[in-house]
Amino acid sequence: MDPEMADADAPKDGSNTQGVYLYHPANVSKTPGERPSKRRKVLPEKQAENTTHPFVPLLDGDENAASVESRYNFYQTLWSEQETKIQGILNEADSGVLEEVLSFVRSTSPQTYGNCIPTALVTVGSNVSSLGRLLTRLNDRLTTAGEGGVVALESGDAPNLKTTLKNIIRAAITNTEGNEGYQSFLTDRDGPRLLGYDLDVLGDYVKRKGVTKLVIAFRDSEAVDPNMLTDLLSLLSSWVDRIPFTLLFGISTSVELFEGRLLRSSVALLRGRYFKIHGASNCVDRIYENLQANEIGQFWLGRNITATLFEKSTDAFQTPEAFSRTVKYAYMSHFFANPLAALLASDASASLRQNKLCEAIRNVPSFRSFCEHHLDAGSSEYVRQLLEDDEYLFSQSLQHLRAGQQKMRYLFQAARTIHICLKHLGLSKETSISDVSSRALSGELVDSPWVEEILTGLKTLDSTKLQELIAILPGSLTAHPDLGAINEDLEYLLQEYKDVAPLRSEYDNHHSVLTTTVLRQSVKLSRRKAKLPDQDVDYTRIIDRFHALTGAFFAEALLKPQDLFLHEAFIIDMKNPLKEIFSPRPRYAIERALARPFDYLISTSNTSEARVSAKQPATAILYQLILESGALVNVHDLWQAFNAVFESDGGADCDERMVLTLFYRALSELKSFGMVKSSRKKLDHIAKTSWVGL
Repeated sequence: MDPEMADADAPKDGSNTQGVYLYHPANVSKTPGERPSKRRKVLPEKQAENTTHPFVPLLDGDENAASVESRYNFYQTLWSEQETKIQGILNEADSGVLEEVLSFVRSTSPQTYGNCIPTALVTVGSNVSSLGRLLTRLNDRLTTAGEGGVVALESGDAPNLKTTLKNIIRAAITNTEGNEGYQSFLTDRDGPRLLGYDLDVLGDYVKRKGVTKLVIAFRDSEAVDPNMLTDLLSLLSSWVDRIPFTLLFGISTSVELFEGRLLRSSVALLRGRYFKIHGASNCVDRIYENLQANEIGQFWLGRNITATLFEKSTDAFQTPEAFSRTVKYAYMSHFFANPLAALLASDASASLRQNKLCEAIRNVPSFRSFCEHHLDAGSSEYVRQLLEDDEYLFSQSLQHLRAGQQKMRYLFQAARTIHICLKHLGLSKETSISDVSSRALSGELVDSPWVEEILTGLKTLDSTKLQELIAILPGSLTAHPDLGAINEDLEYLLQEYKDVAPLRSEYDNHHSVLTTTVLRQSVKLSRRKAKLPDQDVDYTRIIDRFHALTGAFFAEALLKPQDLFLHEAFIIDMKNPLKEIFSPRPRYAIERALARPFDYLISTSNTSEARVSAKQPATAILYQLILESGALVNVHDLWQAFNAVFESDGGADCDERMVLTLFYRALSELKSFGMVKSSRKKLDHIAKTSWVGL
């Protein structure tokens, strides 16, 4: 390079050779040691209001503050109650296994097993989260009683022997002493300082605190390295006379496969029991039944959401916690985006009434059906008043909404009754409450074969089975005065004929007599009813009354929820509610965004509807060009086509260097998406790795 040219290009102030830069602060009034003043963050007024209230006004922003507050408070109250019930169900489901494991831990010791390590093998199956709840409650019980604690390890906590020992010692001590106590156990002792993986530290802790039970639990034992586990078991077995170890292995497959991964010498060091945690499906069904079939329920999931929830449950392993989170999202989305949800509050009054809300009520499909029904019945004046008088509409809406909620309670009580009768009569043992509820929400139970089979089977019940059925029926049916009278008459009849075997109705097969008639050298068989004793005649009358009462209850309760006025307020039943949220399709979304970018972007261009346009993002242009090619794409040809798109739009003003930059960036983005890759067959080609829809 010419030195003169280099000097000509150099800055005139000589900053290219400057070695020291001086900083001059703007405010020289502050002393060097003074701390800078802290500026208080002040939020704008609207932003401050939004942070205190997460729900926003609906109805195009015209919803009043009382309605927004009502929606939010009702959601918080409702879900807190449901969450408490869900937690109670989970605790109850785990209580049986918890008591068994706790009894095993307390009753066993290395001495009882001949210096072998006491070991509990717990199979969890698909209900993986239940083991975490079990270990948490087991640790609480042991620490509360002062007996010891539980050290829960994941596979990532046990990569090698030293790290595993460190994690065991640290978790065991910090469980009761905290981090400071752990540090003191390492430092505050006579003699040389011990290392973090030395079991003498844990032995010192056990001796000082009087620990009698120390449970080491591997939550995902199949993922732990078998060689490391073998070394750990060998080391722990040499310390069982000083540290009261008890091992717990969470197994997702089977005990045989778990034992097959270990050496026989390692298996010989263990002795214990096998425990089994019930599957997640049982908990999920109980949670759903508790949410929907509550006798004081106020809000329900619709048929589409119910189908989505259980389809997701059967297609993939789903823990009860994941099921609860999905339900919570459904609740939250309804109360966040539906202005009619404010009507569900028990204190809904005239303060919520406003023109916009009444206009929203008049625009829901159920209001239109409600008005058409009354017009067909000749109540045109009533419909006119609903359309013109906001105050009257609001009062009638609250009245019919409460009546609709009561009908929904009856509907699910009828669904529970059908589920109980199906199991008690032995008609269908595999049917779950979710199947019955899904049909009830669709309005398919009224004329279903299940109801016909139940009503037919009720007539054949003897007195013992009838008593058992009445005892397990839902409260809405047992509280019926007619059923109370039937039960009293049955008790009186049984007391009167207490020496007789179970009473049977005339519909029972025991009262059928088979007769034989010989006619023209052929035998004809026929059945006829035998003469009934007096007690069975009286019992038949009771059965007929019970049959009629049950049939009337089903006919009244099994309605179609979609026919209820303002069901949009107390039932959430979106067309495609949760699949896109909890089972997303990111590839479809990416392909659509690249193929039709103006579905997501705002553009005023007249060419925005064209298949390939320079107005589109560069990555979308390149993606659409690649779609038109084969499995191998020549990069030069692709560049020529890409450049032609911009030349046709920009003409002579097109900057080829800028277009080339966009081309390289778009190509790298498609590579990062995994849609193309470099080809080994041809260096100047790229290979497609994905096709649309596949």
